[in-house]
Amino acid sequence: MSAPTVVLVHGIRASRTMWLRQLAALDAAGVPAVAPDLPGHGVRAGEDFSVAGALDTIESVVAGIEGPFVVAGLSLGGYLTLHWAARTTRRPEALLAASCTTQPRGPGLSVYRRLAALIARLPDGGAGLNDLMARRFLPEPARADLAAGGMTMSVMSAALEGMAQVDALADVARIDVPIWFVNGRWDHFRGHERRFLAAARQGRLVVVPGATHLVSLVRPVAFNRVLLDLVDEVASDRADAVTGPADHVPVPAGPRP
Repeated sequence: MSAPTVVLVHGIRASRTMWLRQLAALDAAGVPAVAPDLPGHGVRAGEDFSVAGALDTIESVVAGIEGPFVVAGLSLGGYLTLHWAARTTRRPEALLAASCTTQPRGPGLSVYRRLAALIARLPDGGAGLNDLMARRFLPEPARADLAAGGMTMSVMSAALEGMAQVDALADVARIDVPIWFVNGRWDHFRGHERRFLAAARQGRLVVVPGATHLVSLVRPVAFNRVLLDLVDEVASDRADAVTGPADHVPVPAGPRP
């Protein structure tokens, strides 16, 4: 049974290049993968961002995939992954939702939006502050991956405004495939993770030690292990569905990238 294709949905301000370490690990494991740029990001930085446009992007990508697929997203990408999965007619095998277990509404989002508006008024639109924070909290390879696709500061207002209309917990409750919630130990978006886990019909929580919000960039090896474990589980479940559990003999996995 072949591995499912993995679709990777990036976070706010970033681009598909934030997934370079994951794309390399998946390729080394023989797992097909695709990472699109969302509207307003990366090569599409000149476009306006909207939640509807982002969902159309994910839908377009999965429409071109033959066979089973898994969708994984981080932060904004995680929320969009859940929002898309709750509405699509193209059923994924499973989802990985990273760094997105705080409900994106209420006072917390209001404060975040006001802060983003203040930063946007800086002469450089906040690019200098973004670079300073990246140097302070991200390892050099992660900074290089982000820089490869560019960081789009101007998208913040539209993205946060769009997310204010999203009820992520309601989305989770509507999804009938396995959801792996993956958070860094020190992620500030863990506020409602138990509520998200309880809302999921088939939920699993994975906390990566030592990681912060950008878990895939800060702890790429640990994150890759989780992602590849999900791929292995999906492939195994599909094999069992075809041959029956008694006939399926698992192949020992080699070292993870």
